[in-house]
Amino acid sequence: MINPGLRGRGVLVTGANNRLGIGAAIALGFARLGATVFLHYHRTPPGQGIQADVYRAQQEKSADEVLTAIGDIGGRAAAYQADFSDLSTISPLFDAAERFCGGVDVLINNAATWSADTFLPSRGSRGNPFIELWTASGRALSPESATRQLVVNTVAPALLTTEFARRHVGRAATWGRIVNISTAGSECFPSEASYGASKYALESYTRTAAQELGQFGITVNALALGPVQTGWITPALEQALLPTLALPRIGTPEDVADVVVFLASEQARWVTGQKIFVDGGHHS
Repeated sequence: MINPGLRGRGVLVTGANNRLGIGAAIALGFARLGATVFLHYHRTPPGQGIQADVYRAQQEKSADEVLTAIGDIGGRAAAYQADFSDLSTISPLFDAAERFCGGVDVLINNAATWSADTFLPSRGSRGNPFIELWTASGRALSPESATRQLVVNTVAPALLTTEFARRHVGRAATWGRIVNISTAGSECFPSEASYGASKYALESYTRTAAQELGQFGITVNALALGPVQTGWITPALEQALLPTLALPRIGTPEDVADVVVFLASEQARWVTGQKIFVDGGHHS
């Protein structure tokens, strides 16, 4: 039997209020293995975000449904709301997580914001089906779209990592895990320019943090995700995506959670500074 060594570990998962989402699946995965889980979430105001009804409805909720699901399997969890566009919320979030967990051993940087933006002066797609699908709700790249996505998706995870490391060293801990959630499209993301750029920068932070924090027993890795159904993939978009996948199905949050839990486990103790594609062969 493989023992992942996660029982009793304190785990902070950001972006975990979507019951159908990746953060929720990750939190449940850790809870099943006996970890104490602290959920961060931010409720998207009604009418904002991706224009898919199921996804939007989930993002507007609190984390109560996820907490109930964890309780139903005998897990221990609590939640805290914070908007990472306000970077002053990071230290109080860690304070609350430490009070509940006793110490944060694992940090999962999953929270992100998204808005489609493009360098195109108009919505001309030149026949690209993905750009056609997304730019219907997108707009030209602006200071607002770029700044919010870079702050929430890049700067906030970097500062969360900094806070994690400071507290880890302060309590003389020798074991830690950080997993950052990126995208398989980070290097080039037509119609989602700022989102892709924010995740590409996060991957650079991942590699630097792995080099600098390894001396303290902390591993740092990133997952590059392909299309994962969390309520945002419409039937039309699914049909456009399926031919791009080596494994001909859309991903599930559990597909991601299993790899996250592996990277936090003792079995991945010598894996750090890596970008691991979890995408059904979408990038190949």
